[in-house]
Amino acid sequence: MRIRLIRIAGGLILLLMLSLLAAACGGDDETAGTTAATETTAATETTAATETTAAISAGPVVVCELAYYTGEFAPYGPSLTADVRFPIEEVINLDPPLGRTWELVSEDLGTVGEAQAAQSGAEILVSQAHGYRTYRDFMLEWIAENDSPLGPTVHGGTIPGNIGGVGSEPIFRAQGLDEALGMTGVLYAEEIGAKSIVIFATQVEGFQLAAGATEKTADALGIEVLGRIDVPAEQPSYRAEAERIANLAPDVVIVQAGSVESATLIKQAAEAGLSLDWIGETGWIQKEFIGTLGTGPLASQKSIGYAAFTYNDDTPAWEFYQPLWDNTTGYGVGVDYADPAVGNYHYTTYDVMVQTALAVEYGGSYKASDWAPAMFGVGDPPGTVCYTYQECLDLIRAGEDIDYEGVTGPGAYTPGGVNAITQAYTPFKADGSIGEPFIIDADRALEVINLIAIEAQCDSPNPAGTNPASPGCDW
Repeated sequence: MRIRLIRIAGGLILLLMLSLLAAACGGDDETAGTTAATETTAATETTAATETTAAISAGPVVVCELAYYTGEFAPYGPSLTADVRFPIEEVINLDPPLGRTWELVSEDLGTVGEAQAAQSGAEILVSQAHGYRTYRDFMLEWIAENDSPLGPTVHGGTIPGNIGGVGSEPIFRAQGLDEALGMTGVLYAEEIGAKSIVIFATQVEGFQLAAGATEKTADALGIEVLGRIDVPAEQPSYRAEAERIANLAPDVVIVQAGSVESATLIKQAAEAGLSLDWIGETGWIQKEFIGTLGTGPLASQKSIGYAAFTYNDDTPAWEFYQPLWDNTTGYGVGVDYADPAVGNYHYTTYDVMVQTALAVEYGGSYKASDWAPAMFGVGDPPGTVCYTYQECLDLIRAGEDIDYEGVTGPGAYTPGGVNAITQAYTPFKADGSIGEPFIIDADRALEVINLIAIEAQCDSPNPAGTNPASPGCDW
């Protein structure tokens, strides 16, 4: 199901691009395609193939977003699509890389599944995520044959950190790894003096990965894990789990679950008379969390907040981004999910999409083999430091090396395509608004993440032991 198809210019290119899009994001026009092929002569097919190739190289770039519109992440769908659409429409397409505008298609992976939605003819595939392991072999074969698509991902934190970052597997993550989120919650628990925790997690791969990291971090820091409660997602009640937490009597509960499930648990715990410190994950910023929880538990609990990452508001990148977001209709102030000081996904998505576009211009093509090294080229020093898309684009076109510094911080990535982020704990105030982030010490976080990082075991890693270029990884 294609959720949104943005404007495409007319004529022959329109028809050709629409046929491409049908195949690009979970194409559902197979019957029509088969009929047309039957009725077309060999000569016409040859002509059409030539025209299609020319249209692809000269026409719009298809950007396929793997979108959440059904399933356990359905409440996030509209806001996550807005996050991708904003940098494309309001920034990149004002002066697109290599002169080709970007056209966004959002495919609901909740209905067809991520593997099917990702089998795409798009040149940019945004947000490979929880299901990547199930279709990784297909993607590697496709990229080996086509040198495409590019793979910026907002939700790829479940993919181990030693996978990605190369042309043969061009995955670059917008906001670190899921195990880092699990770690950050425990680091904050340590900061407030917790001696014991309970872990609550729904049976979703990313949440399970983060919960596992939470356990490992607690063990490394000497914090007792009184219990780990794993439950199905999307249950109408978690009252029994709330009672179990009460019996265990932890100092802190660390929750790895969706916004609605998390709020349901805390609300039912509050109704049972509990008053605890609750540390959650990034999705709590979505309006469904406070909408389900209400403000009553915010007053009755010791604290409620989420461990994730934050932005750098002391930089020209933020000075450009914040007013543009705030003042653009449909995104900024007055839109429930859109406050950039609240919605973490907005600015991380912005950074990875802007850097993707800059790397296309720097690398000179939409080939994965050019783009992956260019992602490092535009984000790593040395180079002229720049903070906005247009500023950096102009420098690249003038033949200069650049060092992109974005809203989330430096544009640096590990060899496996994991970016540098500022980890933080953000509390909710009694009225449901967001308090000031507490920044986690970066050196302490790096020390701990090195103790708990998960790596895929692969048949054919490169000489450095990272970035496998063949199937056969297990994690």
